Amino acid sequence: MADGSVAGVAALKGKVSAEEWQARVDLAALYRLVALYGWDDLIYTHISARIPGPEHHFLINPYGMLFEEITASSLVKIDLDGNILQETPYFINPAGFTIHSAIHANREDAHFVMHLHSDDGVAVAAQAQGLMPISQHALIVLPRLAYHDYEGIALNHDERERLVADIGDKTLMLLRNHGTLAVGDTAANCWVGMYYLERACTMQVKALSGGAEGIRIAPEASQAEVRSQVGDRGIGGALAWPGSLRKLDRELPGYDS
Repeated sequence: MADGSVAGVAALKGKVSAEEWQARVDLAALYRLVALYGWDDLIYTHISARIPGPEHHFLINPYGMLFEEITASSLVKIDLDGNILQETPYFINPAGFTIHSAIHANREDAHFVMHLHSDDGVAVAAQAQGLMPISQHALIVLPRLAYHDYEGIALNHDERERLVADIGDKTLMLLRNHGTLAVGDTAANCWVGMYYLERACTMQVKALSGGAEGIRIAPEASQAEVRSQVGDRGIGGALAWPGSLRKLDRELPGYDS
């Protein structure tokens, strides 16, 4: 549709709470941004958002839609058991439910969770050394970064406990042989955290393209200095988010329908 709406999906603006609608708009924007930056994987991988309130309901993508097609109204509301809580012609991907429900259920700050299969993210997740301290982006990411070993396609609900234990209180994760993951208390912080992780992975892949010899690891003192400079202040999501939305409005509008 020219306005970005999707056939068969009923418009929900004004039919859900203001808080749910804002979560829908923010989540749809995240999907569109991932598509815009070329980090999507057809209909696979997932981004989810918890709807404010005591129920721990959350929103996830309708399985079968491309990320560039997703709108606020098309997102599917589910509970922590994977039950769909709205009328929709779509269903959800069970693997996406496994990963996202685990983090939403155990992290009060996990309002948004993003999982990707980008080329460079998977490449670094498959490297034995993981993310190396060879760029400023990596130095900013590393204090926030956790790792989770690959166990197969995420259909086994038993994996949820190990995933939660591995991420701990971190906000970024490399899923070994699988991809990247970001957690945010806001859509802005989730997006910018993932942006830095993905950029750091791309920089590492390019740096290693000529071979590992000669790669310069940042000095320990410099690594410590960056850790102290960044601390717990985040990566500036609130500043970058409005501009990201303006970019969407110019290049891939309709997410907020």
